[in-house]
Amino acid sequence: MTTLQSIQQLKERMSKSIIGQDKLVERLILVLLADGNMLLEGLPGLAKTRAIKSLASELNCGLSRIQFTPDLLPSDITGTEIYQPELKEKFVFQKGPIFSNLILADEINRSPAKVQSALLEAMEERQVTVAGKTYKMDELFMVMATQNPVEQEGTYPLPEAQMDRFLMHVIIDYPDDASELEIMRLNRNEQSNKGEKEETEKLSPQVVFDARKEISEVTISENMEKYIVDIISATRYPNKYSEELAIWIEFGASPRGSISLDKACRTHAWMHAKDFVSPDNIRAVVHDCLRHRLILSYEANADAITPDKVLDEILNQVAVVA
Repeated sequence: MTTLQSIQQLKERMSKSIIGQDKLVERLILVLLADGNMLLEGLPGLAKTRAIKSLASELNCGLSRIQFTPDLLPSDITGTEIYQPELKEKFVFQKGPIFSNLILADEINRSPAKVQSALLEAMEERQVTVAGKTYKMDELFMVMATQNPVEQEGTYPLPEAQMDRFLMHVIIDYPDDASELEIMRLNRNEQSNKGEKEETEKLSPQVVFDARKEISEVTISENMEKYIVDIISATRYPNKYSEELAIWIEFGASPRGSISLDKACRTHAWMHAKDFVSPDNIRAVVHDCLRHRLILSYEANADAITPDKVLDEILNQVAVVA
């Protein structure tokens, strides 16, 4: 079985457990293969937590769930030094839940920025520094943070510096009626067969590393690179493209935006059995890669203009170089 077939099989198995959220399943696997982090936004009960648990159950790796609350401390995430008088080294570092492979940062906006910042170094540099010592993370590492878009009382908006560290900001909605019916039946079946879960062979993390190596060999032409740069440029200098965009956008995407687009479009192409990037691959990931990197103006917010609408307009204005 090829690496791509193994990943497609993983996607099929996860889709059986997470009905009606095919986009979520694909994006979760895409972010893992692209070695990034994901911010997932959706109403309660839309299988956000179930998705990361399903991925962990199919992969031979560890999962840590961190429930973000207002009283959480940074050391509750990273770990802390504990005094051990009987040892030669009096202080021993006790690793926190961040030292795992898959990290579920549940309702991340329930904690203040001081706590959210405990994730920054791990998300960007794959390491944690405590008391002047640096501790490396495992090679397989991904943070999936969730937040509820409706209930904003008692929440703390994520700082722009942290938002920028997410490869993708994925928004999910309600499943359709047919999927809803399947969800009810699946839940009923799981309740009646509790404790009798069928054991399947877990996917080795080596498959993920092999996939990353193959993705690195996906070619992207100079024209496609220029297309990515033009899209990013349109977020920074919107007045060059249209008067509407100039009114809507306050600040555009950072260089992390172009890096994320490059990673995501090559991964998307590989997942669809292509060894080169096309404009369709870029357009398929633009919204998830850039919607959290745009800061819209007061006028845009007053007129209920969403980042997705702004990105739609950018895609209409920016031409693919022939």
